[in-house]
Amino acid sequence: MATGLSAYLANKYLDAVGNATSFSVSLPYIKLHVGDPGTVGTANAAIETTRQSASFGSAAGGILTSDASTTWTNIAGSQTATFFTTWDSATAGNFLFSGVVDANPYTAGDTFTITSGSLVVNLTLAS
Repeated sequence: MATGLSAYLANKYLDAVGNATSFSVSLPYIKLHVGDPGTVGTANAAIETTRQSASFGSAAGGILTSDASTTWTNIAGSQTATFFTTWDSATAGNFLFSGVVDANPYTAGDTFTITSGSLVVNLTLAS
């Protein structure tokens, strides 16, 4: 399974640490997938193509957690979302990271919500 940080984001983190370059994302956007999105975040995209903005609290202990719900209304098509990708733009942009969504079927026209606290990114810390 190819979930986690994208090469793009990993390189930006490393450049910030090793080369004193700054990096930030003004607003992250979430896209739904019905299977593993792969290493570039484009495989198995859901019928619902709209990316929704997400909000995260401050990282602690190597963990970043969403602090608000992310909602799609009047969703296109009927599928089961099983993965998500995060991007730095509502359209096009750079793939940042991916993860698993608890399998959740939806029907065309439904509202689909990933509740606050359910999007979690963690980095392995030295122990």
